[in-house]
Amino acid sequence: MRKALITGITGQDGSYLTEILLQKGYEVHGIIRRSSSFNTNRIDHLYNDNEIMNKKLFLHYGDLVDTSNLNRLLEKIEPDEIYNLAAQSHVKVSFEIPDYTAQVDALGTLRFLDAIREVGLRKVKFYQASTSELFGKAQEVPQTEKTPFYPRSPYGVAKLYGYWIIVNYREAYNIFASNGILFNHESPRRGETFVTRKITRAVSRIITGIDKELSIGNLHAKRDWGYAPEFCEGMWRVLHHEKADDFVLATGEAHTVREFIENSFKEVGIELEWKAKAENEKGIIKKLDLSVAEQLIKIDKKDQRSSLSKKMKIGDVVVVINPNYYRPTEVDLLIGNAAKAKKELNWVAKTKFRDLVKIMVRSDLEKVIKRGY
Repeated sequence: MRKALITGITGQDGSYLTEILLQKGYEVHGIIRRSSSFNTNRIDHLYNDNEIMNKKLFLHYGDLVDTSNLNRLLEKIEPDEIYNLAAQSHVKVSFEIPDYTAQVDALGTLRFLDAIREVGLRKVKFYQASTSELFGKAQEVPQTEKTPFYPRSPYGVAKLYGYWIIVNYREAYNIFASNGILFNHESPRRGETFVTRKITRAVSRIITGIDKELSIGNLHAKRDWGYAPEFCEGMWRVLHHEKADDFVLATGEAHTVREFIENSFKEVGIELEWKAKAENEKGIIKKLDLSVAEQLIKIDKKDQRSSLSKKMKIGDVVVVINPNYYRPTEVDLLIGNAAKAKKELNWVAKTKFRDLVKIMVRSDLEKVIKRGY
């Protein structure tokens, strides 16, 4: 039984990767940070399974800013594979806590690589969760493994250090260390402060009458959005390539934040029109069909159609711009070319943009109907 160690196991990617590795017969170890509140909700279904917890899945307290802790864990676990997914990964927040972002996202990777050397795990394979934010101010479209980097945030700059220290230790010490340059990948497990979940959750709360509007930042930013479980399978394939290397994982399609909003509202029977410009721009209900949302609930066998808002009407403002959500330096267009991953890993993103939006809206609508908030 192969052993895998995952940092960030309680995050979106960590939870999906854990499921994938368990299905492949791995013994999975995860590092979690000590907290006075419960923070394992994404893996609770595994945590509460007596056939899995402490038999196939083991959790350990730790932190990427604690070198001695990393050394002890590596000596104790002796993993065959390490997936370094832990990070301060919110781009906007990285402008507010740049030092902490660098400590975790940049130096945390270095600490891990050096711990591997200290402990002497010569045969371990190390996966680094890199990011499309490395490309920032895109130097070419689409972006590939050879596109020059130009990060535009403390998060992107910290991840740039992480990328190059992986390459350096791979060449200097012959460590099997690979970068997965993943473009945006989303799911119902995405954090609620990230733009996609913020949108789908707001749409669900608006259609049920809990909220009146979605407050958003830059509508024009274009991103390459894929489905997280598929990208986590790609992580495993990166480490099972014949040699350590760096790979872009992406869908090859780019859509604006505006498109994500429009498609999310369409899923619940609302067609938007936009009025005014810049910070005064607003999304207004042009067409409204509550039966669409009712049908979604009916499909999911929910008998709470009365929970849908009956007060909404054509002309209502449901999207407003909030300049507080603007980044000091914006990334306008990210779109990846995953041809190398397709050729060498046989990996292809399968879930299309509209299907991704549908998955997320349906999930959030079900949660809001079920919980009432």
